[in-house]
Amino acid sequence: MTELISYAYAVARDTGGSLAEALAGLPGVADAPVHLVRAGERGDVVVAVSPVPEEDFHEAALRANLEDLEWLESVARAHHRVIEALAARTTVLPLRLATVYLDDERVRSMLEARQEAFAGRLAELAAHTEWGVKIYVEAPAPTDRPAAPPADADTGLSPGRAYLSHRKAQRHAREDAYRDAEEVARRVEAAARGHAVDRVQHRVQQGELARGPGENVVNDAYLVPLGQAESFRADVSRAAEGLSGVRVEVTGPWAPYSFATPPETEPVPGAAP
Repeated sequence: MTELISYAYAVARDTGGSLAEALAGLPGVADAPVHLVRAGERGDVVVAVSPVPEEDFHEAALRANLEDLEWLESVARAHHRVIEALAARTTVLPLRLATVYLDDERVRSMLEARQEAFAGRLAELAAHTEWGVKIYVEAPAPTDRPAAPPADADTGLSPGRAYLSHRKAQRHAREDAYRDAEEVARRVEAAARGHAVDRVQHRVQQGELARGPGENVVNDAYLVPLGQAESFRADVSRAAEGLSGVRVEVTGPWAPYSFATPPETEPVPGAAP
C-alpha cells in the first residue's frame, strides 16, 4: 500500500471562507484533490494541501525526480495551478516547490507556530502582485568561421584582412549590444522605481530554462501595487525603445512567489519600505 504524505502549496488568508470553493475539483500534484488545513477551528490563515505518494518525495527519490524534466514540469504546473486559484481570491504566500510534511497534523503544527508571522506578511502583500522583468541581448554570436570573402573590387582587402575586419565588426556589434543592455537595465530600474515597492534579483536563466532567442542578462521580480500595475508594465516595456539588439520581456501579474518571505536583496532605490 502506498504511503501518503502532505504536499503544501501556499499559505493564504481565508477571511470569507470561500477558498475551499475555489479549490473544489481542482487537481493538485498527482491529480489529488486539494484541501485546506487551518490552525484551530476559527483560524483564517490556512495552508492548501493535498496527499502525494511518499515514495516520490522522500529525499533520495526527490533528488532523482528533480532531474526528470517531465516529472518536474508536471509538479510545477500543478503547484502553480493551485496557487493561481487561491491568488484569484486572496493574497497568498507561495511555498517552495515540493514542500512536503509527514501528514496534515505536521502542517497544522507548522502553521500554528508561524501563524503570526504569516499573518503579518499576508497583510504586507495585500493588493500587490509580482511582475517579472527579463532583459535579453540578441547580439550576433561569436564565431571562428570566416565571413565570405568580399570582392576585392568592393573593399580592396585581401581575404585575410577581410576576415579580420569581419571579426572586428562582429566584436564591436556585441560590445554595442551589451552596452545598450546596460542602458536598458538603467531605464528599467528608473521606470520601476516610480511604481514598484520592492525588487528581487534572480539568477539569470541559462540552459533548459533559457527559452527563446537571446542571452538573458537580467532576471528581476518586482512587487507592484494593483493600482500601479498597468503603468508599471507600460513604462518598463518602453525601456528598450530606440536600441536594437536588446529585448525586454515583462510577465505578470503573478502571485508574489519572490516575496513570500522578506527578500534579502536591497529594495528598489527610493521605493517605499
